[in-house]
Order: sequence, then C-alpha cells, then structure tokens
Amino acid sequence: MSLEMLDTLSVAPSDSVVDIGGGASRLVDHLVDRGHRKVGVLDVSGVALRDAELRVASTQRVEWIETDLLQWKPQHRWSAWHDRAVLHFLVDDADRASYGRLLRDALIPGGAFVIGVFAEDGPDQCSGLPVRRYTPEELRQAVAQTGKVEIIAEQRHIHRTPHGSPQVFNWVAGRLGG
Repeated sequence: MSLEMLDTLSVAPSDSVVDIGGGASRLVDHLVDRGHRKVGVLDVSGVALRDAELRVASTQRVEWIETDLLQWKPQHRWSAWHDRAVLHFLVDDADRASYGRLLRDALIPGGAFVIGVFAEDGPDQCSGLPVRRYTPEELRQAVAQTGKVEIIAEQRHIHRTPHGSPQVFNWVAGRLGG
C-alpha cells in the first residue's frame, strides 16, 4: 500500500523519502531496491532501527534517525514523507498540531506525503496504547491543518497483522501547497 501511494504521487528514485515511525518496517528495503539515493528511517526504537540496518543491503543511502518524532529537528528537507505508524498514536490535540508543523518543516515546497491511520472501524488500541481513529474526512482535515495541501489519492485498506488479524486503515496521499 505504501509503495502504491508513493507511486501515485510519482515519487522517483531521485526523490528523498523519510519514513516516519519506520522502525523495522520493510519499506526502506523496497525504496533502496528501487534505487532511491536518500532514504531516512525515523523511529523512537533504536533496537528496531538496528534490526532494519542489519537487514538492508545498501545502508549508505539510509539515514537512521533514532528520536521521538515530536522531538525531531530535521537537519534538511525531504521530498516525501511516509507515515503508517505514528499519527494515529497522537491522541492529544497539541501533539497532532506539532505533527503538522513537523510535516511542513521537514518537506520541500510541493513535497509529497503519504499517511495511513487506523480507520473509524479500526482498532482502538495498538501495542497496548490508545489510538485516534480517523474517518476519511477527519484525515483530510488533519492534513489540511498543516496548511495548503492538495489531496491526490485516498484509499481504505485492510491490513493483516503477522498474526492474521485485520486492521482497517484509511490512507491519504498528496502534496504540500505554497
């Protein structure tokens, strides 16, 4: 789903991509295999990042960023932002506002974003933590609070966990406006 949404936005190997909450996710493997020259993986878990780093063949193209997203100070701007694991954990309004500011500060003008969150009928907890579920309209509104954006694609997707449980997600893909 992540790759499909990035493809919808025509994110190319020449574009830099930061995977927010990427941890041990395999998205970095696919991006490196596709030839992306600059990929960032941000996660609070150093263990998850090290697991991914040991697995990825070409780590010189990957920036491993161990930090809490809300404490992150981007050192440079990225072409694309991918998040399938963080926004729905931000249940506090102030944290969601900080997320929006970070998204805007971390991306180049016109930068692409792909965000997947638990849908309104998705789980109300994950890994023992409360989550905020989103209808498609609520997700569009959350992204629009970051400033002017162009929504290019939306999709509902049922993800199967490694244990086979269904988790319903709503996805949005778009670009920052001026």
